[in-house]
Parts: sequence; structure tokens; C-alpha cells
Amino acid sequence: MHRGLGQAFLLGRNMAAPSAEPQVLVQYLVLRKDLSQAPFSWPAGALVAQACHAATAALHVHRDHPHTVAYLRELGRMRKVVLEAPDEATLKELAGTLQEKNVDHMLWLEQPENVATCIALRPYPKEEVNQYVKKFRLFK
Repeated sequence: MHRGLGQAFLLGRNMAAPSAEPQVLVQYLVLRKDLSQAPFSWPAGALVAQACHAATAALHVHRDHPHTVAYLRELGRMRKVVLEAPDEATLKELAGTLQEKNVDHMLWLEQPENVATCIALRPYPKEEVNQYVKKFRLFK
């Protein structure tokens, strides 16, 4: 097998029909939109940092999962989708739903305030988790 295809191809080949393309793995992030608005008015850099913390933590915690291994093996093909939650209550509600449904994720809590800012899922095939995040819009 061609070395450039890597683990992502092998994973897709093993999990899909013989003639299907390899699965595309996506890491979803859901970031609180209200943090960018008054009264919080966090700067863009602070919001990006929250998403980075959550994404990195989710990848680290689930580093041995085959999807995460495949996702990290193909660095140039990583796909992330950043969605927005209107507030902390909605973000925590999503975290509860994900936990109930056994969807691997990380709820990032900014310290020392202990404020929930972002959820990052480990890499998943889009169709496996789309039902949980489809109500959220792209972060703008």
C-alpha cells in the first residue's frame, strides 16, 4: 500500500463498504458566542485560545482511539468545524447530552473562574455525531 495514504485510509477501508471512499474524520468544536459580546466582550484571541485548549485536550484525552490516531496521522487533512452555542447553559446542556449518548468530548473550563467556554469532540466520522451538533450554527 502507498505510504502516503496512511492510517486514515486503512481505517476508512476497514469500516466502509469495499468500494466506498475512506471516512472523513471531523473534530467539532462548540464555542460560546456570548463571550464575544457585552457584557463579556472577550477579544478574538481569547476565544481562539479557548477553542485551542478544548481541541488539544480532547485529542490528548482520546489519543489512543483509532479515529484520533488516524486524524493525527494525516495532519494536512485535518478538518475542524467550529460552531456556536448562545450561552453557558446551552453549552452545558450539550455536554450532558453528549455524555448520555457516550460521545467522547471535552468540556473546557477556563480557570480560575471555572467557566465553561468550549466543547471539543474527539475526531469522528461526520455522520456519527452530526445529529448532536446540527442545531448549532457556524461560529461567526
